[in-house]
Amino acid sequence: MEKTNKTRKKEILKKIKKAGSEKYETSWDEKGIPYSKKKSKIKKGRVSRAAGARFELRVRKDLESMKRVVDKWSNNVDLDLGKVVPAKRKFNPFSKVMTIGTGFPDFISIKRVREDLYSVVGVEVKTNGILSKIEKEKCAYYLKNKIFSEIWIAKLDREGNKIVIKYDNFKEKYPKYLE
Repeated sequence: MEKTNKTRKKEILKKIKKAGSEKYETSWDEKGIPYSKKKSKIKKGRVSRAAGARFELRVRKDLESMKRVVDKWSNNVDLDLGKVVPAKRKFNPFSKVMTIGTGFPDFISIKRVREDLYSVVGVEVKTNGILSKIEKEKCAYYLKNKIFSEIWIAKLDREGNKIVIKYDNFKEKYPKYLE
């Protein structure tokens, strides 16, 4: 008991020291417990999010140049329930803005192949082209239940100074998830 109180006291003193530091920004969660983040990490996250949003816009324009109709996909898969549900909207309390379009995958792309036949493709935008395990399971659900005919993973590729968008087909890249 005495030892746990000492370690807890050390943790609290460490957090107080970080709170007064210029390198850290301290916030409090809903329980009133302080947590500190490095300011450099906060800036890096902001820059990464902005770069991801710019790349997403570039992918959308590229798909539209392929004569595909593109829209933001506003649904998600609840793997526990085993069905497609509307994506939850995220609220930013600082800017008082509700973020819409947090679905998975990012886009739905439709192209008319011939009379009464359409290609419906889900497009997930990732700058590195790598999906997490949960994202792979969601893609497999969409394909097994024939919600999408294909799922493409748009990734950023550089050829010299030029940015090129490459599309990987989920079926070819991750075939073991479809077994």
